[in-house]
Amino acid sequence: MRPRKACLLVLLLALAQLLAAAGAQGADEESSNGENAIEDEEEEEEEDDEEEDDLEVKEENGVLILNDANFDNFVADKDTVLLEFYAPWCGHCKQFAPEYEKIASVLKDNDPPIAVAKIDATSASMLASRFDVSGYPTIKILKKGQAVDYEGSRTQEEIVAKVREVSQPNWTPPPEVTLVLTKDNFDEVVNDAAIILVEFYAPCFLLAGVDTARNLPLSMKRPPRSSASAHLRFPWQKSMPPQKQTWPRGIVDYMIEQSGPPSKEILALKQVQDFLKDGDDVIIIGVFEGESDPAYQQYQDAANNLREDYRFHHTFSTELAKFLKVSPGKLVVMQPEKFQSKYEPRNNVMDIQGSTEGVAIKDYVVKHALPLVGHRKTSNDAKRYSKRPLVVVYYSVDFSFDYRAATQFWRNKVLEVAKDFPEYTFAIADEDDYATEVKDLGLSESGEDVNAAILDESGRKFAMEPEEFDSDTLREFVMAFKKGKLKPVIKSQPVPKNNKGPVKVVVGKTFDSIVMDPKKDVLIELYAPWCGHCKQLEPVYTSLAKKYKGQKGLVIAKMDATANDVTSDRYKVEGFPTIYFAPSGDKKNPIKFEGGERDLENLSKFVEEHATKLSRTKEEL
Repeated sequence: MRPRKACLLVLLLALAQLLAAAGAQGADEESSNGENAIEDEEEEEEEDDEEEDDLEVKEENGVLILNDANFDNFVADKDTVLLEFYAPWCGHCKQFAPEYEKIASVLKDNDPPIAVAKIDATSASMLASRFDVSGYPTIKILKKGQAVDYEGSRTQEEIVAKVREVSQPNWTPPPEVTLVLTKDNFDEVVNDAAIILVEFYAPCFLLAGVDTARNLPLSMKRPPRSSASAHLRFPWQKSMPPQKQTWPRGIVDYMIEQSGPPSKEILALKQVQDFLKDGDDVIIIGVFEGESDPAYQQYQDAANNLREDYRFHHTFSTELAKFLKVSPGKLVVMQPEKFQSKYEPRNNVMDIQGSTEGVAIKDYVVKHALPLVGHRKTSNDAKRYSKRPLVVVYYSVDFSFDYRAATQFWRNKVLEVAKDFPEYTFAIADEDDYATEVKDLGLSESGEDVNAAILDESGRKFAMEPEEFDSDTLREFVMAFKKGKLKPVIKSQPVPKNNKGPVKVVVGKTFDSIVMDPKKDVLIELYAPWCGHCKQLEPVYTSLAKKYKGQKGLVIAKMDATANDVTSDRYKVEGFPTIYFAPSGDKKNPIKFEGGERDLENLSKFVEEHATKLSRTKEEL
């Protein structure tokens, strides 16, 4: 074979091999692409199935299950829907479940049928936020898309009756009667009204309302503490009270209750017997000869000062005086039977005369209002259990007939310790009601049915190590606290690894080392991530920090107060943002920034007014 032909043949063979290899690779890629396409289609189908699952309205024991995805479609064409927002871990929700299923069965047979649904508020976060769900279970009735709060008892009879009432075609929510007050009509309206509720509001907010921006003289006369604040004036008050009012119950119910005298008369012995047998709070009764008794007038005045916190009663009955074993001119303070014990007197009795000062009556009531071991609840926590140190024992607290014995069993264990530590306040608390507090203490996963903690005067919290609970273990825990041997539990985010920005980031674990550093002035902003005012402040606060960056003796700092503990009770967070200046050498007396605009100019003035270690530049000098 000639050399040229041989070379050509070799080239043709090489080309054929390359084409064959390319064809095989192409076939492999086509096969791989095909497999990937099939996998993508399968993933899309799975996602579609998940979406369809979310959109599908399932049913569990007659109760429909709604979520963020299917809610709006389901309720769109419904006139009335009963909703329960629950949490899977909530003990009260679990107890209520059988009753709710009965309600669903009854309303399903209604003419027309009424849908009954439940929503897991821990996963349906958008719905929980939309309907302002802050506790479990929360029950609402949806009427033509508008939510109606249900505030009655959680019984089949009452809930069904309310739902049927709301479902009537002619039902409408109660009208709101609002009178707008201005600087021209304020005094006339308030002075002529027997009972009036006044809300002071800013123009961006919408009961009688005062636009504080347009009626400056009134806002100066009764300055509101925030952009929206409410004040009440009742018949026995000569002028509008300076303090803002808060209500544990509905405003209308509250106003009706407050419109009467501060003490209610008891006429029948059975009333007192019922208080003792079924009561859930301290019983306060004044015994007098008649309305003209000077001691009675003193008692009414004292009761008026405490009516926000306690229910007062009085009697002129000789039968009741005999039952209580007292003579007229006496104040009786006693606990219902479930809170009585062999370690404390059944009654506390005080002599009241016309010359007795109201403050003495007030102090006596406050001193004896709590039993040796009381029931701490979210409704009475701030007013009744503010004294520290407070020893709290958490478990499933339920005084209903079926669970009372178990509740008292553990309470008796606490009583055996409480009697030996009169300087401390002791209480039991339901673990579901205080789920967040228990979690912050690190006890939610303790594995124990009963847990304990101590809250001290400075705001620190101490958790008892998880172990089988009895009087001895609780006594050891309290003794260790008394001797200063316990380490506090501090809720804290991780300590930042890089903290070199103009604004120093503080967390629970570093609050003492940064804010309480005795050698430095510190400006600390306590904020919440979701707070709109805090977000508006952020660029201003950063500019402020940059302005004073060269000041070695001054720290501009911030801390997320929702995720971290403030370890000193001198730095109270009453709203967001809260700003304090902590001067060097005097950390126990911080100065709160309030009253001015939170802009660079005002914040700078605040810092320079209170700074102790501010050096001046040559230009400033």
